Amino acid sequence: MSADRFRMLVARFRERLWVKPLLMCVVSIAAAVGASLADGTGLAHVVPATASVALETLLSIMASSMLVIATFSVGSMVAAYGAASNTATPRSFGLVVADDVSQNALSTFVGAFIFSIVALTGVKNGYFLAAGLFVLFILTAAVFGLVIVTFVRWVDNIARLGRMNSTIEKVEQATADALVRRRNRPTLGGVPVRALPRGVPVHATEVGYVQQIDVARLQTWAVSVDARVVVAALPGAFAFPDRVLAYVSVAAEGDATPELGEVMASFTIGRERRFEDDPRFGLVVLSEIAGRALSPAVNDPGTAVSILGALVRLFAQWCQPAADDDAPACDRIEVPELSVHDMFDDAFTAIARDGAGSIEVALRLQKALQSLATLGGPAMRTAAEDHARRALERATSRMDLPYDLAQVRKAAAFATPALRDD
Repeated sequence: MSADRFRMLVARFRERLWVKPLLMCVVSIAAAVGASLADGTGLAHVVPATASVALETLLSIMASSMLVIATFSVGSMVAAYGAASNTATPRSFGLVVADDVSQNALSTFVGAFIFSIVALTGVKNGYFLAAGLFVLFILTAAVFGLVIVTFVRWVDNIARLGRMNSTIEKVEQATADALVRRRNRPTLGGVPVRALPRGVPVHATEVGYVQQIDVARLQTWAVSVDARVVVAALPGAFAFPDRVLAYVSVAAEGDATPELGEVMASFTIGRERRFEDDPRFGLVVLSEIAGRALSPAVNDPGTAVSILGALVRLFAQWCQPAADDDAPACDRIEVPELSVHDMFDDAFTAIARDGAGSIEVALRLQKALQSLATLGGPAMRTAAEDHARRALERATSRMDLPYDLAQVRKAAAFATPALRDD
């Protein structure tokens, strides 16, 4: 299994609420039962005696309270998930579910409940002797301390979980991580496309979005059959039975076409787009949050302005020098690089459309595009100027007050030579 595929599987498990509680339950049962191992040692001669009645009382209190707290935590988490979907965008749900603090808190509460039930059953049935009771008391005190620390930390986190600012931060961070990975590996570990795609087309066999491409697996297959593969569908592309995923060409003419099942299996296709290997999806989600904030029902231009700031930070990070990739390139796999123009379309088109009538958003959009035009290279400057002109045209058709429109025209002068001359 390649590192990229393993990372994707880990990300999917992080979105499952049952994984961490299940692991904590196993650990709790092992700890409660393992305390009896001390009875076979000489520890009973050096530790103080522990009253089983006192231990039963502590465990009973923990068992009754932890179930209530765990139920309360689940209710609070579900409310936060609903708030994130309703106030921001449903596409942010996976990131909110994967919140480590909330999952750790739920796991701790459920684990403490299981620990107390198992330990209480053992104590009442005389399963532990003197040394075992002492070790169990130490474990119970440690679990109590862990629960208190976790609860205090979780209360601080749950007050922010699902709120707009918290959701925007999570989406921005996930997008930044994806952008850094793609910046450091612009061709996903392969080599740039050298010419027009040619060879045998490999079509998708199901409908969905390309979530991940196992380039290392493609390289291994291409070496085994002496072929080259040109990827035609990057992560985020919509796949359907007629969509070409890749083109395969064998080294020598006249050779039989190799079995292409391994090529299709290297493309992970799912119902939804994912953040990990699809930086453009993060830009789309941020744009969706801004679009919802600019809707007449919400009318929150401040959130759109915050999104513009996040987009500028992300593109500024994209312009940073790429880190050296020590992994050898998969020289038989050609992968196209991301288009800056496409990324700008994902990020700014919806905001320019929905915020064309808002002077706050229109001005901040022009300033954001101007900063990106001076920050990036020629491709980013061209894309920024193009979007600035489009945004100006939309503002011209939507704004009624001449003064507001004059302000936007002034801000867009960097992209319009006629306005600079004026």
